[in-house]
Amino acid sequence: QILKDATLFFSHSTPNLAMLIPAMDYIDEVFMTGMLDEEQFDPSICAAIGLAKKTLNKYYSLTDTSDLYCIAMVLHPCHKLEYFRHAKWEADWIKT
Repeated sequence: QILKDATLFFSHSTPNLAMLIPAMDYIDEVFMTGMLDEEQFDPSICAAIGLAKKTLNKYYSLTDTSDLYCIAMVLHPCHKLEYFRHAKWEADWIKT
């Protein structure tokens, strides 16, 4: 359901980095919750969640090397540096 909701949300508007990154955080959180409760899902669903999380993490990790990502988040009026604090980034990373 989370992926369907994300697809519908982003197909109705013009996504930007400041919208996309928090959405990726939320999807990752939902995947982690789903993976922790393996008894609730069929093993094939758990495997699919694992593959989706691996793919999400692959692209999310690319943001660590992207200056554009950091600039977009810092300049966004709703996020600024608070986003990085909330995401528990290391203080040295936030200072740079």
